[in-house]
Amino acid sequence: MGVIGLFLMPLLDILGFVIDLYFKIVVVDIVIYWLLHYKLMTVHNKYAEKFMEILKNITEPVYKKIREKVPPVSGYDVAPYVLLLIIAFIGSFITHLSRWIEQYM
Repeated sequence: MGVIGLFLMPLLDILGFVIDLYFKIVVVDIVIYWLLHYKLMTVHNKYAEKFMEILKNITEPVYKKIREKVPPVSGYDVAPYVLLLIIAFIGSFITHLSRWIEQYM
């Protein structure tokens, strides 16, 4: 592996970690939404409310951008699922890029 690869690999590893972490945050947000929707969980203590507020602050700006481009389908917000697909695509791209760098640089 060349000098460029030695510098790029740690950056790609960190970027891959951040993307994986954000993917998991979106999945947790979706699961909590469905638990609240079907009343399997309630948010009546201050810690749960704070956790939901943190999740909303992390995910809502990206959802808002997606909602501008993708309208609701039958009144259902698909922004979280579109975001999961985008994150999965970017994560796969980074994985393949890092393998390519290992092989050719």
